[in-house]
Amino acid sequence: MKIWVDADACPGPVRDILLRASQRLRVPTVFVANKRLTLSRSEFVSTVQVGAGLDVADSHIAASAQAGDLAVTQDIPLAALLVPKGVVVLDPRGELFSEENIAERLSVRNFMQELRDSGVMTGGPSGFSAQDRQQFAATLDRELTRLLKART
Repeated sequence: MKIWVDADACPGPVRDILLRASQRLRVPTVFVANKRLTLSRSEFVSTVQVGAGLDVADSHIAASAQAGDLAVTQDIPLAALLVPKGVVVLDPRGELFSEENIAERLSVRNFMQELRDSGVMTGGPSGFSAQDRQQFAATLDRELTRLLKART
């Protein structure tokens, strides 16, 4: 089991939670980004720097992640590729993407993209809050515990 992190837009508090969890649970964690990342050294943490370009990090994660892994991304199209493979996918606010909700989330995302492309100002997400951090930590802990128990 590995944790895959779409690190290009990963909030700092989420990164810190993931680093602590990988150490505590001894789970290999891979941060994938198209820029150089500086993370604390650990035998359980690695980075992959991919080339520049649209969705290059997403493509690397989609090709590398396997059933039983966990991925953290706010990219809904990437989540839509991972969920059918049996990868547990969380967004940085702690939302769990599943077979039951991914099609709807992708549809809403595509609709909002169409609105933005046509010139409608849709606004962006709210700032990352302490409540978001707590929700992410709780969901991550629950899902990692479930995945680790399933391995034994």
